[in-house]
Amino acid sequence: MLKIQRLLREETVVLALSGRLDGEVIGELRRALDAEADRAVVLDLDGIRLVDRECVRSLARVEQAGVRLERCPAFVRQWIDAESRNDRPAC
Repeated sequence: MLKIQRLLREETVVLALSGRLDGEVIGELRRALDAEADRAVVLDLDGIRLVDRECVRSLARVEQAGVRLERCPAFVRQWIDAESRNDRPAC
């Protein structure tokens, strides 16, 4: 189960996530991000306890698109970085 709490920090929307981030809830996260398309968005990942590969790839894509990830658990950050390296074309 994923909980998304929307907070405002000056001109930025913070979406604080907690719980499980897996394929069953990725659509919910995408809808929350789409609803904020005209604003700067930060994802606060401090409350994330479990992720799957599909979600890690989604997090990597949204970060590349300009969404800032805050308080990202080390295991998630390492996985995002590894997935991002794997998506790059070989030389």
